[in-house]
Amino acid sequence: MILDLLRHGETELGGGLRGSLDDALTEHGWAQMRQAVATAGPWDVLVSSPLQRCGLFADELGVRLGLPVQREAGVRELHFGEWEGCSAAQIMQTQPDALGQFWNDPYAFTPPAGEPVLDFAERVLGSITRLAGEHAGKRVLLVTHGGVMRLLLARARGLPREQLLQVEVGHGALVRLSVTGDGQLREGD
Repeated sequence: MILDLLRHGETELGGGLRGSLDDALTEHGWAQMRQAVATAGPWDVLVSSPLQRCGLFADELGVRLGLPVQREAGVRELHFGEWEGCSAAQIMQTQPDALGQFWNDPYAFTPPAGEPVLDFAERVLGSITRLAGEHAGKRVLLVTHGGVMRLLLARARGLPREQLLQVEVGHGALVRLSVTGDGQLREGD
């Protein structure tokens, strides 16, 4: 399966840890996503996170391409618990040690009341494995989140888990992976 990953664009409530918050896209965010797919594709299948910052764009694209959109709950963003909606600067003011632990190894430190990254990884990778079985040999566009893309790119690049948050993924980024029959991820075709 060829898996193109598209990160949602800029959201109305801005940066920070958005997680499971269901923010809408700004006009600039819509433009970022439209520009990213303008010369990309074609795709056989459209899959999206259920959150509106991904799903509404996927719906628009699906209408334009004449493709249904498959909602996939497993590719939602990491739930940041008490840190949802906060910027790193805000967290640094109240919990600098905790934020440092999270940045140094997100697998070893979970934000207060948040989703452990190990559980997040299991959820995301389980969805990708299932999608690869369901859509073997097809070109799939997955409209998703920065954390999901970081996880998949880190796996494809063979990075140690401590480097997960060092993977750069901007708003509206479009990246191609291939998923082999045994579930391995490779960057590019």
